[in-house]
Amino acid sequence: MRAVVQRVVRAAVKVDGAEIAHIEHGYAVLVGVSTDDTDADAKTLAEKIAHLRIFDDEQGKLNRSILDVRGAVLSVSQFTLYGDTSGGRRPSFVKAAPPQQAEALYEMFNQHLRSLGVPVETGQFRAVMVVDIQNHGPVTIILDTRA
Repeated sequence: MRAVVQRVVRAAVKVDGAEIAHIEHGYAVLVGVSTDDTDADAKTLAEKIAHLRIFDDEQGKLNRSILDVRGAVLSVSQFTLYGDTSGGRRPSFVKAAPPQQAEALYEMFNQHLRSLGVPVETGQFRAVMVVDIQNHGPVTIILDTRA
């Protein structure tokens, strides 16, 4: 699984012009699922994100996790994280998991985060979404369970 984690002061998702989810402080997480991913990947990614230390401490160092600062996650599924452009200019998505597998692992990832004590809001799986991300820092981390 892959994730783009952005530290935010606010993030929101709209579908058909209506806001369906938002958070005020925490992470916007764009999540991609590959054909090779398993339940173990969902759990590993959730644990990594819950304990990732990219919030400032008293000295201004990135030393606090989302649990430490009592933040929330806005989780958005994004199959395009597995877009491969090595063969040209048009991305191939053959490494992206099919929808049924991707949705199950995406939901499992969100449940793991919640079980670790992280409040999670989500986008709508397979919908065309407008994602508003107000990145703070900016701080952006890319995670891959296969790297």
